[in-house]
Amino acid sequence: MTVHLRRFEFRGSVNRPHLLITGGVHGDEFESMAAIRRLIALFENQASAVASFRGQVTFIPIVNEAAFLRGHRCAEDGLDLARTCPGRADGSVTEQTASALSEAIRASDYYIDLHTGGTELSVSPLAGYMLHANPDVLAMQRRMARAFNLPIIWGTSAELDGRSLSVARDANVPAIYCEYLGSATCDAAGVDSYVDGCLNIMAELGMLDRNRPESRVERFVENPQPNAGFMQICNPSPVTGYFEPQVKLGDAIRKSEPLGIVYPLDGGPPVSVESTQTGIMIVLRTFPRVRAGESVGVVLELPGL
Repeated sequence: MTVHLRRFEFRGSVNRPHLLITGGVHGDEFESMAAIRRLIALFENQASAVASFRGQVTFIPIVNEAAFLRGHRCAEDGLDLARTCPGRADGSVTEQTASALSEAIRASDYYIDLHTGGTELSVSPLAGYMLHANPDVLAMQRRMARAFNLPIIWGTSAELDGRSLSVARDANVPAIYCEYLGSATCDAAGVDSYVDGCLNIMAELGMLDRNRPESRVERFVENPQPNAGFMQICNPSPVTGYFEPQVKLGDAIRKSEPLGIVYPLDGGPPVSVESTQTGIMIVLRTFPRVRAGESVGVVLELPGL
């Protein structure tokens, strides 16, 4: 078996710049897939919204088809695609997918990777990027994140490997990722925001004539600390059991305040999971089952709160 990514490519009057937009890096993140499907339809129908298009755009609506067909975050080999890049062309299904994705990223000039919280988490709408060592790349990523126009902008550690953005980092390709809710749903407002955000970035890059919308950005945070942006390790549950949150997305929380209660499978006493940061909740576990070591939530650190 050889993995081939289903691509949809459109060219304007010139070949550059080349923008890559991907969804479905995880198989259970649906807003990204729906938004890219709508963008493809815009270009296929030559709608007035994209009539002025210049350059080249490549859409990959479902990168991880094997995981999507399972209805899970990961494919049958159990590997997380967002920890497997740059992958191996002769490896397992996820390693092959990572290799093909990495090749597409390196061939692009700019990159947008659309995500959600999947079936188990919900994430406040945000645009994020790695704090790249190259000041020109970093400046462009900041521009792209602002142009995408979600309420939170979050710049985080450039040291996290295995990701689509770490491939872009190493290739000096300006790249952002976006998050919008999740919880095994497909939020219509999230799809709209993703479509608008991608078109906004095309306008920012000079690929499209489009009026700049009023800014929706509410918070701009950059955190260079190691593992900043590694959502899956934040505020882990100490036991396996049933999680009941005591906070909501957007709530302010202080260090040592409870995020929720885990009721262990063995009938032991309930365990409170306390926040390790002060800030606002930007990720919350909405799927009640939690395994020991899995995150129950992520706090966007705002020490002055």
